Amino acid sequence: KGEVVNNHDELMSNFFAQPDALAYGKTPEQLKKENVSEHLIPHKTFTGNRPSLSILLPTLDAYRIGQLLGIYEHRVAVQGFVWGINSFDQWGVELGKSLATQVRKQLHASRVKGEPVEEGFNFSTKTLLTRYLQATSDVPADPSTLLPNI
Repeated sequence: KGEVVNNHDELMSNFFAQPDALAYGKTPEQLKKENVSEHLIPHKTFTGNRPSLSILLPTLDAYRIGQLLGIYEHRVAVQGFVWGINSFDQWGVELGKSLATQVRKQLHASRVKGEPVEEGFNFSTKTLLTRYLQATSDVPADPSTLLPNI
């Protein structure tokens, strides 16, 4: 569904969408405009204004991945407890997936058509997307070129 991007860009679409989901949230009014069932609105409403941290690294190895996992597991559990929020809320994950559609479109447009990152993202997300595209400029836009046909 949506634009054709390689698997890595699909994952990165969700990565770049999460800060916007946490920053902006989703109001009951927005959900009503999307014709969300009334009984789901309390579950899909998000206040936003939640801080987040996104980290891009030039390379990943076992040591760095272990450090990142440890940091994030601890951070998620402690912050959720301190702020009184459910850190493992599935509806919040769904909002991030929804916002990832916009990121996927941007990654596709940038890779295939050479378009710069458009407006519509917060400054942080726009900067992250631009740096990611610069760092991965040698990644093919067409996923069929990543693996040989057998």
